[in-house]
Amino acid sequence: MLFSSVPFLFYFLPAVLAIYYLTGVRNAVLLACSIFFYFWGEGLYVVLLIALVAMNQAIGIGIERLEGRRRLGLLVSGITANLAVLGFFKYSQFLLGIFTGIIGAKPVQLGIHLPLGISFFSFQLVSYLIEVNRKAIPAERNFTRLATYIMMFPHLVAGPIVRYTDISDELRKRSVSADYLGTGIQYFIVGLSQKVLIANTVAGAADHLFGLPVDSVSTFAAWVGTFAYTLQIYFDFCGYSNMAIGLAFMLGFRFPRNFDYPYSSKSISEFWRRWHMSLSFWFRDYLYIPLGGSKGSKLKTIRNLSIVFLVTGLWHGAAWNFVFWGALHGLFVIVERAWLGSVLQRVPNIISRAYTLLIVMVAWVFFRADSFEQAWVVSKAMFGFGRASQWDPMSLWVTPEVMVAFVAGAVLSFPIVPWLMDKVGADLIKGSVFPGHMHRDVFYVHRLPTLLLFCGLALSTALLVSSSLNPFLYFRF
Repeated sequence: MLFSSVPFLFYFLPAVLAIYYLTGVRNAVLLACSIFFYFWGEGLYVVLLIALVAMNQAIGIGIERLEGRRRLGLLVSGITANLAVLGFFKYSQFLLGIFTGIIGAKPVQLGIHLPLGISFFSFQLVSYLIEVNRKAIPAERNFTRLATYIMMFPHLVAGPIVRYTDISDELRKRSVSADYLGTGIQYFIVGLSQKVLIANTVAGAADHLFGLPVDSVSTFAAWVGTFAYTLQIYFDFCGYSNMAIGLAFMLGFRFPRNFDYPYSSKSISEFWRRWHMSLSFWFRDYLYIPLGGSKGSKLKTIRNLSIVFLVTGLWHGAAWNFVFWGALHGLFVIVERAWLGSVLQRVPNIISRAYTLLIVMVAWVFFRADSFEQAWVVSKAMFGFGRASQWDPMSLWVTPEVMVAFVAGAVLSFPIVPWLMDKVGADLIKGSVFPGHMHRDVFYVHRLPTLLLFCGLALSTALLVSSSLNPFLYFRF
């Protein structure tokens, strides 16, 4: 059940909020509704999720009671168990394909279904065990409370990756004030508008490019389709994250921010401090720093960065194009650490931003493509090596609506609206928090005009009702 769907907007969400506000039984109601939400999309896989919560609750209590090597051994066992479940569902087919390719055997299809959100809730469970081991939080003995944290429907299937430390206080005691409700509604409508009005609108142009035969990809189609996907992936995921943050506010929680205008970055390193922030800081705190971070030699730093970005690629999908996507980003981060970063600081901002956006767009080709071969053909076509052999009228796939979405997406990808709101003196309100900071640094956002929010909601709803195109990209991961 997508947040940007008629059943969610007009049936599920109103019913949940009504029961939640009227009964006052917060965690139990939220957990029951979240179980129903997940069962709606995944059926009996909800049993797997409940079992994982129970297993991690027991392991967390055991970690708290033990000391020394036994404590460490139980922590490693718990992390391994969570990652093994993720690995079985997500990577079994990929690993089997590698093995059969090596031995020259016929490919075998395992037919394993990937449960929605498994990449997100697996990482949340791992972070919970690590924080218990670090004594940052006590082991949670209340099953309903821990299950509510993991299974809460706003972040269950697509993040942001919420740590137990982010919402531990609210899980015990919270109330929904008028300010929280108003902030939540604003976040949700902004995210819904990003998803429906921009991401869904440009999706057809991106799909057109990646649906072309490899011998029909022109340079023009490659650039327009890649630009469309660059907007689609950002406004799709950022929009969904904003809807999740908005829902959390409506329920009395403050979720971490997940995007901070990443396309305005002046380096790839900065891009990863602004893109999917909850994942980036998760890898920083639970993989990069434990590996040694940047404290060792340059060679060790390169090793650590390489591992992080290869794992980042694999986290997004079990395919070589995802591995290459992660490796490409990692390569440029390493080069920037070595020497390019100092150069980018000296050149005009427009050059550093153009460099960053070019690398990001080329990398998105490998992220979106159905195969490495297709990605290679499209990326070559972007640089003038296209092999167009068929007439491809632009008007059939770049409609006036798409052109409007292109312009709106290009403008809204940069912090122009906050700049304008500052100029007119718009009020600031407390928004989401910075990810990975236990002292809860708060982002301030501008209060948007009610009329603007109403128009965004009305137009988004009208498009949802009239259109059957409503994909969500990160359900793949």
